Formats: sequence, structure tokens, C-alpha cells
Amino acid sequence: MSGAMPFAVVVGGVIERLLAQQQQPVMDLIARAYQLHGQGESINPDSYFLRFAQKPDARIIALPAYLGGEVDTAGLKWIASFPGNVQQNLQRASAVLILNDYATGYPKALLESSVISAHRTAASAALGARALSGGSDRVRKIAIVGAGVIARQTLDYLFADGWSADEFAIHDLREQDARRLGDWIGAQGKGKTRVASDAEDCCAGAQLIVLATTAAAPYLTCHELFAHAPTVLNLSLRDIHPDLILDAQNVLDDIDHCLKANTSVHLAEMQTGSRSFVAGTLHDVLSQRLAPDPARARIFSPFGLGVLDIALGDFVLKRARASGQQLEIDNFFASTARW
Repeated sequence: MSGAMPFAVVVGGVIERLLAQQQQPVMDLIARAYQLHGQGESINPDSYFLRFAQKPDARIIALPAYLGGEVDTAGLKWIASFPGNVQQNLQRASAVLILNDYATGYPKALLESSVISAHRTAASAALGARALSGGSDRVRKIAIVGAGVIARQTLDYLFADGWSADEFAIHDLREQDARRLGDWIGAQGKGKTRVASDAEDCCAGAQLIVLATTAAAPYLTCHELFAHAPTVLNLSLRDIHPDLILDAQNVLDDIDHCLKANTSVHLAEMQTGSRSFVAGTLHDVLSQRLAPDPARARIFSPFGLGVLDIALGDFVLKRARASGQQLEIDNFFASTARW
């Protein structure tokens, strides 16, 4: 039958509305995705990087994945990271997500995915902060290095999960961005803000550290920087010198995925020739197979799993269809019948 397979498009504005004030359901969803992945009910191949000789800091990444359980959906996130965009007041990242029907393999939806990607990253970070911090969500200082969209979205999830601080220290190479993030935090009424002169000053003495930069190589090198045993959300993956990694309790989202592409933990593996410094995964902590170590820095390094995008994309698509906010494309497929 020609045109029998439905195909939907869900635009970014709709996705923003559908995910507004949904932080707790999204965190529960991401925790469930980690559980399914940890139980082997997923397929999450390597990410594929398209790089450009004339733009060494830019890349476009393909993240194919399948998530089983109640999601039972495959798909592909295609996400571009062009840091130079910020000079033109454009967001660094842009993305689309294709979802495929598992029964037939047919694509069933195309979703704007920079919003989905930011929310799944932030939800994962908030889960890591909660799991590794012993239930303490009122702290003296929270540090944020990198004052972009991911940092703001992560703080939004942390605030929704009950976090607050006496002081928020913020550092960004673009001081105006640090000040804008500080103004946003101030408007939330969660604590006083301060723009820090450099990254290590920003992190010093903070109980929770959020690293959300585009750094390509480690710059946090002070051996005593994490001596006070903070929780570190290593979202940008390449900020921390391997020596600091080796002194910490390291929790990853997926060990094989994270130990590649010159991440800080990958550099630590290359330096030592061993993975013994890796304590386990976030799923191990969430399932209480691994206990946080209060005597050491607890560093959560999430490489970013495609299964998380599939889980949240499926959630968004179902909510969009239930509320009639998707665009259904008639006859997207020329013919679905063989004869």
C-alpha cells in the first residue's frame, strides 16, 4: 500500500514546550535508559566523527543506537559542534534525530535534537551529581567552567533536583558569557554569583564542579585542586589532567566508549597502560553495586550515549503525537509495497 507508513516531524519549539518543567520525569527516563543499557538491552556502537582540516575545532558526530525494553526503537543522532558559531551569537551545537521503527526498520520521525541532546546531557549530569554526592544538595560553593547552553541546562536540572549554594563561581574564556550565566543564576534565587578570573580559581574549594567547555586538551593541572574531594561533572571530558584522574574515584557512563578520543580518562589509560583507575559506571552506582568514596574526588565522565537520545526522542515523539503537535508528512515514502 503506497504511503502506508506514517512519518512525523517534531520541531524545536514544540520540543522545548514538551520538555518544560519535566526535569524529574526526564531524569527518571534517563535512569531507566542507563538501566536497560547496563542490562545489555541496547546496542550502542561507537560514535562516528566527521572532522574538517580547515576547521580543526569543528565536527559533526553520528550516534547510532538501539534501546530495547518499553522503548524498542532504533535511531541516529547527527549533531554538529561548531564552536566558532558563538562569535555570531549562534549556538555551538545543532542536531537532528531520526527514529526508526524496530519492526520494519522504516524511519518514523525526524526531530530537532539540540534541545533533546541538551536535556539528556543535563539529566545525566544531575543523576551523577545526586548519586555521587551522598544526598547533599545544599553546598557552600558550586563551580561552573564553561558558561554555555549545556551549563545552563545542567544547572536547570540541578535546581529542579533541589541543589543550591551559598556561592556560584563561574569562569568562561568569554567573560560576557560568564556574566550572563551569573545573571541567570541570580534570577533563579539559588545563591550569590561571582565571575572567577581563571578555571582553577573557579574550582577551588567547590563541593560540586561542572565542566562544560569545548577544551581539546587538559588545562586543570594543579595536583591539589580536588584534594577537598568534590563531585566533578566532567561533561566536556578533556579538561582534567590525567594525574588528577588517577587520584580520583572515576565513574563513567560506558567504559569502552569513554576510554577513547583523547578524553582525560583515555589519556590516563594511555599513561598507565591500565583501566584499574576506573571504579565503574553510573549504572553501578544507581544500582548500589558501587558506593561513592567520600575521601576522594568523585569524577563523573559521561561520553554521551546514543541510547539516551533514543529514549528521550521516543518520549518526545509520543508526547507530541498525544497532543497533536507533530507534523505528519503524508506519502513521505514513495511506495511501501514491493509490487
